Amino acid sequence: MQRWRGLEDIPEDWGRSVVTIGSYDGVHRGHQLIIGRAVEKARELDVPSVVVTFDPHPSEVVRPGSHPPLLAPHHRRAELMAELGVDAVLILPFTVEFSKLSPADFIVKVLVDKLHACAVIEGPNFRFGHRAAGNVAFLTEMGATYDYEVEVVDLFVSGEAGGGEPFSSTLTRRLVAEGDVTGAAEILGRPHRVEGIVVRGAQRGRELGFPTANVETLPHTAIPADGVYAGWLTANGERMPAAISVGTNPQFDGTERTVEAYAIDRVGLDLYGLHVTVDFLAFVRGQEKFDSIDALLVAMADDVKRCRELTSSAQP
Repeated sequence: MQRWRGLEDIPEDWGRSVVTIGSYDGVHRGHQLIIGRAVEKARELDVPSVVVTFDPHPSEVVRPGSHPPLLAPHHRRAELMAELGVDAVLILPFTVEFSKLSPADFIVKVLVDKLHACAVIEGPNFRFGHRAAGNVAFLTEMGATYDYEVEVVDLFVSGEAGGGEPFSSTLTRRLVAEGDVTGAAEILGRPHRVEGIVVRGAQRGRELGFPTANVETLPHTAIPADGVYAGWLTANGERMPAAISVGTNPQFDGTERTVEAYAIDRVGLDLYGLHVTVDFLAFVRGQEKFDSIDALLVAMADDVKRCRELTSSAQP
């Protein structure tokens, strides 16, 4: 799969293509429907499929300080899109100048002049251009002039976790923030993931017999609510069942939120400096401050037992 950053990266001899545009944070099941249809349409027309997305998130440029928590960094989104069969991903640097492009100018500069779109696939609520003035109706109207067709893909409605709402990144972020990683996984189609470099912490876990990987997460990462979770820690390509702690460590009067993962039944792991991923399977309990270290150790042993059971019974 080709990856381009900016319009200037697109090959000069690029021909017609099928395009879909959006932030696509998380590449959740609704996104998968749209992107999957774009890939399918491209194969029908025997042309490449292209996903256009933005960095930073448009809201951060339009309303500084409002950057939403991210469900997946751009490299992870690209990996997920490649798995869906996408031929190219175009990341457009979203600047103040770019945000002022009218919907018509956006269509000409991106879809027509550079990507030579023959079809555009979008969700029903797609908006684009200055002040999000462009919509699917305008996109379709302009297609008659610039020789591309528009297809709209309706998003499925999520189940019990989402209360019957359409699949969306906003809903997924809310569920993650509430600690409902099971509900988030229902929308994503996979467990919610955070990633980063393992750094040295206070090393209390090692002293207590449960050495943890203290993960320095990427900026703006959507981190679940404070608590203990079952999941997996992946390092050097190896996926290990894990008990994951999120929070400030109130037992020791901590103030900084951290994500720490204990690789269950693994001894002697040295993960410092490695880039790792942490996948959240299920919420186990909230964060607590216990009356004694002994009480904490009993709770931690119970947590590990529960996490071992949950991960062993989960689909690989």
